[in-house]
Amino acid sequence: MKKILFIILLISITISISAQKQVRKAVRTGNRAYNEQRYGAAEAEYNKALKENAGSKEASFNLANTYYKQQKWDEALKEYQHYLTLENEDETKMSAAWSNMGNTFLKKKANEKAQQPMMQGGQPQQGGQQADNLKMSMDAYKNALRLNPKDEETRYNLAVVQKMIKDKEDQDKDQNKDQNKDQKQDQKDQNKDQNKDQDKDPKQDKQDQKQDQNQMSQDNIQQILQAIEQDEKDTQERVKQAKAQERKQKNENNKRQNKDW
Repeated sequence: MKKILFIILLISITISISAQKQVRKAVRTGNRAYNEQRYGAAEAEYNKALKENAGSKEASFNLANTYYKQQKWDEALKEYQHYLTLENEDETKMSAAWSNMGNTFLKKKANEKAQQPMMQGGQPQQGGQQADNLKMSMDAYKNALRLNPKDEETRYNLAVVQKMIKDKEDQDKDQNKDQNKDQKQDQKDQNKDQNKDQDKDPKQDKQDQKQDQNQMSQDNIQQILQAIEQDEKDTQERVKQAKAQERKQKNENNKRQNKDW
């Protein structure tokens, strides 16, 4: 009986070791594909690793980054959340996940303009989702900074998003005031003849100001996203340089080992 139990235990250990090797292999293959910007292939490898081991932190975090690179915002957010259920020890890595979630919400915000249904006259319809994505981006950045207060890039992004939210709140207040003023002005205008040669309609001025504010918010988003993309490019370049240095070192070691003394 003891012999049978020992054999079963040995088989279980062997299977576990084999599965771990497959997970490591899939993650390494996925990392190579990711560094080569073959994000579809990287996604497949990370999913393969997670199928073998759903608790693989590296596979989960890297899969979320792969979704992000493919502009699969909802999938990326879901996987970052999954990663945060796995990682509860390394605060720096947890902070990075929250920061990436903030970037993802910001990306969703930047793409809302094209996705919003259009009203008559070609004006985009305003909805609650825009403000929600900004707020969720802000909350994610705050969570990241609680875990890693030294992350200055996240701190900068948070400050910009907070200003955008405040600007939007001020804009909404001004819009309500303008609507009340417009109603009073319309009543006055009904009792007066309109002069076609009069100066520019004040309503048009207000509309232009709102458009300028929207453009400023959009420009702020683009500045953050450009900074994020530049940081990603710099990281990839550092990885390439490190690998090149590693290959050079290996070649030099091989030459010393094979040298005919």
